[in-house]
Amino acid sequence: MKSRSRWKEDPEINLIPLIDVLLVILIFLMVTTTYSKYAELQINLPTAEADKQAERPNEINISVSVGGQYTINRKPVTFTTVNAFAEAMKQAGTGLKDPIVVINADATASHQSVIHVMEAARLAGLSQVSFSTQSPAR
Repeated sequence: MKSRSRWKEDPEINLIPLIDVLLVILIFLMVTTTYSKYAELQINLPTAEADKQAERPNEINISVSVGGQYTINRKPVTFTTVNAFAEAMKQAGTGLKDPIVVINADATASHQSVIHVMEAARLAGLSQVSFSTQSPAR
C-alpha cells in the first residue's frame, strides 16, 4: 500500500499589494484634505428673549459706541489707558456692595473696545461682568 504524502504549504498573505493600496489611499487623503484652520467658520449668534430685568442698584453700566466712545453710568469717559479706565470704574463702584459691570456695547463696536472694558474690570477687581442684549425684531 502506497501512502500518499501531500505537501502542505503554509498559507501566505502577500502584504506588498496591501501596502501599495494603503499608500495610494493615504496619498489621496493627503491631497484632498484642506489644511485651512478657519476655512469656513459659520457662527449663528444667539438672541436673547427674556423679560427686561429691573435695574439693580449695584450695577455699573458701561456703554461702548461704534466710534469707541465710552460712558460709565451715562457719564462720558475718555479712554486713555486700561489702568485709567479701571480707576474710573473703581470710583463708579465706590459704595456699592458687590457691583456688577454691565457692558452695553454696540453690535458693530470693535472687539478690542469690549476687551478694554473687560480688562479694566479685572484690574479694578470687579469680577461680575454681564452683557446686555436686545430682543430680536419680530
